[in-house]
Amino acid sequence: MNGPYPSQLLEKAVGEFSKLPGVGRKTALRLVLHLLRQDNATVEALGESLIRLKHEVKYCQVCHNISDTERCNLCADPRRDASQVCVVETVRDVMAVEATQQFHGLYHVLGGVISPMDGVGPADLQIDSLVERVKQGNVKEIILALSTTMEGDTTNFFIARKLQGLPVKISVIARGVAMGDELEYADEVTLGRSILYRTPFESPV
Repeated sequence: MNGPYPSQLLEKAVGEFSKLPGVGRKTALRLVLHLLRQDNATVEALGESLIRLKHEVKYCQVCHNISDTERCNLCADPRRDASQVCVVETVRDVMAVEATQQFHGLYHVLGGVISPMDGVGPADLQIDSLVERVKQGNVKEIILALSTTMEGDTTNFFIARKLQGLPVKISVIARGVAMGDELEYADEVTLGRSILYRTPFESPV
C-alpha cells in the first residue's frame, strides 16, 4: 500500500478529483468518502451526467456558448436584441452578465484572451467568427466585456483593429470592474452598472 490510503481504488479516485481546479487532496478525499457513503444510484447518476455532458454537449454555432442544440437558447430567442453583441472570454462570463439582468442583446464567447505567455494567440480564439458576424450587417454595437487585465486589454485592442473600417460601434464596459479583476468574480450590481455605463472604445495607439 502506497502512503496513508487503505485502498488503491481510493487513492486513484482521490488523485482524479484533485485534478479539478481549486480541489486539493484533502478536499478530494472528503468528496470521495462522501460518495462512498451514498447509494449506488446516486453515484451512478453523477457519473452518467458527467459522461453525457462530455459526449453530448454542443457549442452554439453562432456565439460558441454551451448548448444542448446547434443554436443556443439566447441566440434563438427573438426577444433578444441581435444588434448588440457582448464579447466575453468564457461561458462563465455569459452566466455572470445574464445574472445582472441588465443586458438584453446577444453574446460572443472568445474562449479566452490573447496570452503569449500561455501560448494563446488570436488564432486560438473565436475572433474571426466575430468579425464574420459583424460583416453580416446585423450587428450595430460590439461591447467588449473582457477581464480588466493586460491580456484582456490586448485582446480588446486586437479585436478593435480587426473591426476597423466596418460599420459597427465598439464599446468597452466601464471600469466599475477593478483593474485586474475577472468578470465572473464581479458582483452583479457592479457588473450590471459597468455594462449600462459602457464607454466608446479608444485605441491606445
